[in-house]
This record gives sequence, structure tokens and C-alpha cells, in this order.
Amino acid sequence: MMIELPPGWLIIAGALIIPMSRGILRQVAMLGLPLLALALIWTLPMDAGWQVQLFEYRLSPLEFSAVGKVFATVFTIMTFVGGIFAMRTASTLELSAAFLYAGSAVGVACCGDLITLFIYWELMALGSTVVILASGTKAAYQAGMRYLLLHALGGAVLMAGIAWHVYTTGSVAFTKLDIQGPAQWLILVGFLINAGAPPFSAWIADAYPEASPSGAVFLSAFTTKTAVFALLVTFPGTSALIPIGCFMIFYGIIYALLENDARRILAYSIVNQVGFMVTGIGIGTDMALNGAASHAFAHIIYKALLLMSAGAVLYKTGKRRCTDLGGLYQSMPVTTICGTIGALAISSFPFTSGFISKSMISQSAAYEHITWVWFLLAAASAGVFLHAGIKYPWFVFFQKDSGLRPSDPPKNMQIAMIFFAFICIALGVFPQPLYDILPYPVEYKPYTADHLVTQFQLLLFAGLAFFLLLPMMKRTETISLDLDWFYRKLLPSWYRGIAAFVGNTYEVSQRFIVSQLSTTLRKHYDHEEQKPKGYFAKLWPTETMVLWVVVLLSSYLLFSYI
Repeated sequence: MMIELPPGWLIIAGALIIPMSRGILRQVAMLGLPLLALALIWTLPMDAGWQVQLFEYRLSPLEFSAVGKVFATVFTIMTFVGGIFAMRTASTLELSAAFLYAGSAVGVACCGDLITLFIYWELMALGSTVVILASGTKAAYQAGMRYLLLHALGGAVLMAGIAWHVYTTGSVAFTKLDIQGPAQWLILVGFLINAGAPPFSAWIADAYPEASPSGAVFLSAFTTKTAVFALLVTFPGTSALIPIGCFMIFYGIIYALLENDARRILAYSIVNQVGFMVTGIGIGTDMALNGAASHAFAHIIYKALLLMSAGAVLYKTGKRRCTDLGGLYQSMPVTTICGTIGALAISSFPFTSGFISKSMISQSAAYEHITWVWFLLAAASAGVFLHAGIKYPWFVFFQKDSGLRPSDPPKNMQIAMIFFAFICIALGVFPQPLYDILPYPVEYKPYTADHLVTQFQLLLFAGLAFFLLLPMMKRTETISLDLDWFYRKLLPSWYRGIAAFVGNTYEVSQRFIVSQLSTTLRKHYDHEEQKPKGYFAKLWPTETMVLWVVVLLSSYLLFSYI
């Protein structure tokens, strides 16, 4: 029982240990617990499991699967390297919340029932909200509250779906679900909200950039990828996910191209990359599902690397808008190199991790003869190179000199970036270790002549288009309106309008009632003699009042016997 411990519990324990420790002890907890959880993941047998009886339901807080092992592995690696990056800059509150967040994500990857999944799901929402709020700015507080409300909505939808599903089927198993009615649709919607699917995609670009430099790194890894994992387990081959994924891909590309804020560019690219994974899950073949799992693995690493480089720039300069940056390669060489490697990986440049994972999804679309999806994925690959592969590093590090000369960030941040940059290249050159842990046995060779020629052509012409259209690509001091405008601006303005209408109506009604009461009082009260006036205000003899009392009591007695 001590050996078969849910790995996520070790990281969640860090959320309790970190506030009570200082110095070396805290660093040992931050780095040792994720490594211990990773070792536990790789030593647990595949049939390891816990079962707990809750009323008439049998819960499985620990139930290992091949796909869960992939996600749990990369979650723990992310926690370890994220801890290195955040070691000297993050607050105690942020670190504690980040470990609760990360441990809950590992818990999702290692559980076997929907009730346990929902508990971890809500712990993730709580932890990630605190990570955003820990930034301590007004913008972070407002974004954190919007984030919390939206994820509370998603949690309510998911809870309703799970409760309905359990009531109708009697099963709490976290396994493949057939969409037979509203219950399964509610579960699907609950997962898609966390994945950043339309119309709820804007919360990622709204909340993540407002976190601290280290907080954004943690946020990029867990919420959307646990949703991808849940979709991969429960709804593989659901055809409705294909158009949803394609919409996410181009939504992320378009908004990233329009954006001026470096961290919002990378936030929109999260939506774009998750769209590739959702599309692969919708295709549903073994190769497509392997592609979705491997791309989630690779994405967590190169996206964290990109946000580390953007966080390092923000930490050293205090600036995050592309119009305020440029020329930083001269004084931040390590950050520039690592950020460029991350940009190449997200663009699926050959010999990087993105190439050996994303190509599996597009190739599976070709094998299934879904031609329109293959063409869209090819076009999207060029679009990703435009906004993340070229635009981000060019405007942040290489464009017109901004005059800023910050140095590279502290050593711990540099170590974290170099480690992830190494993994991006190592997986691109030697992909077999990643392929060996994928859930389905599929023979796939990424480095074939046609793959290489096609990808180099896409990247070459996308790069050429960028520099030919460079004047159009330059950003200005503008903002991009997204669907969050409806709940950030429109709904509050409606609320203020309705509140003003109700307030004015109440005020007018109050004045009218007071006016009528004053008129009535003037008619029945003599202000000069300071006494009421009228027939009922005059003095009555005592015998008359006694008579009225007798009449009323007699009437009451009479009606009581009727």
C-alpha cells in the first residue's frame, strides 16, 4: 500500500510543505517531490490500483493506464523544471498553489473514476486561480475572478453531466463514453471548456498573461492538457471534435497574428496547439491518438520554454509589448537562443520535438482520406510558423533596437530554459523514447523524404511571406476584441444600465408615494392646532367606544360559530 501511492499526492503534499519550510529545505521539497513522483510513476506496475467504496460506488483514486502514464510523466517533469524556474522569484503563495495545481493534474492522469476526476478537476481550478491572483496586480485580480467564474461554470456543467451519467448508467468508470444523450454531451462540454474550445477560448489569453513570469509557465501546462487527456480517454473518435479542433487552430493563429502583447501571442498559440490535439482525438485512429498524446507531451515542454523566455524578458525589462521590445539578443543571448529553439519546436521545424509529434496527426488525416482536414492542418502549420516561429522571436529579440540592454535572468531561470531547449532538440533527433511510451503500437517514421520536403517548403514560403509583408506584420498600440468582450464589457454595461433603470424607477416611485402620503396627511391633520382633523378625529364619549367594542366582539363570536 505504501508503494502503490497515487503519485499526485506527493506533489500535493508539497503544497503543504512549502509554506512551512525555508531555504534549502524548501528547495529540496520543490525539486525532490516531483522527482519522487516521477520515479513512482515509472516503478508502479501497469495493473496498480486502489479501490475505495463510497456508498454504492467503487472509486479508483489510482488506476494506471498507458495514456495516463504519458501525461503523468510530462506533468511531473514540468513541475520539476517549473520549480527550478520559479525558485528565486515566485512567492510562497504562488509556489504552494502551483504544487496543488500540478499534483491535481497528475491525479487526473492516474485516476480511474469520474468522481475522483471531478474532485481533482475542482482542485485544479482552485490552485490555478490562486496562481493568477498571486501576481498581486489589479489586472491579475480581475482576470483571476473572471477565470474562476468561467471554470466554476465548467465545473458545474461537468458535475451535472457526471451525475446524470451515473444516474442513468450506474457506472462511475473513467473510460470511453458513447454519446447516448444529454449526460455525455454535458461531460464533453465540461471538458471542452477547460480545453479552451469555442466559444470559451478567450479565457486563456485573458488570464494567463496576467500571472507572474513563473506563474504563466505553470498555467500553460496543466489545465488545457488535462482536458486533452480526458477527451482522449472518454471521447476518442468523436467526429464533432474535428471541426471544433480546426476552429481552435485558426482562431489561435488569427488572434496571435493580430496581438501586440508577447505573452498574449503565446497564450493564443496554446489554443492553436490544443486545436491540433482535439482534431487528432476526433479522427480517432491509433496513429491520431498517439499523435495527440505525443503532441501534448511535446507542447507542454516547448510552450513552457517559450513562456520562460517571455517571462525572463518581463522579469528583466518590465515590458511585454512587442512595440516596446527589440534588439535583446545583444544582451540576453541565452534567453534568445532558448526562445528561438522553442519557436522552432512549436513550428514543427525538422529535428525538433514539434515535428515528430504534430506530423502524426496530419498523416493520420491523410491515411483516413479526410482531405479537407489535411489541407487545413498544412495551412495551419504555415500559420504557426508565422505567429510563433517568426513573429514572437523577431519582434522580441531581433527587430529594430529598442535600446534596452537587460542581462540574462538569474541562473536558475537559465538552467530551466536550457534543460527544456535540450529536450526539444533531443526528442526531435531521437523520437523513439517518446514513441515507445505512447498508448498504441503504431509504426511511424517521421523522417521520410516527402515529410521533410513538404515541411521545409511550408516553412520556407511562410518565412518568405512574413518578411515580404513585414510592414503589415508590425504591431501598433492597439487591442484585439475577442469573445470575452461580451462578459467583460457588454454584460457589465447591461448590468449598469439595468441597475440605473431600477434605481431611477425606485426613486421616482418613492417620490410619488411620499407626495401622496403628504397630501393625505395635509387633508387629515391640522398643523396649526397640532392635532388630527375630520369626523374620526373628534372626541367620542366612553359609552360609544364601549358599544363599538361590544359590537366587534359579538361579530367575532358570531363568525366563529358559523
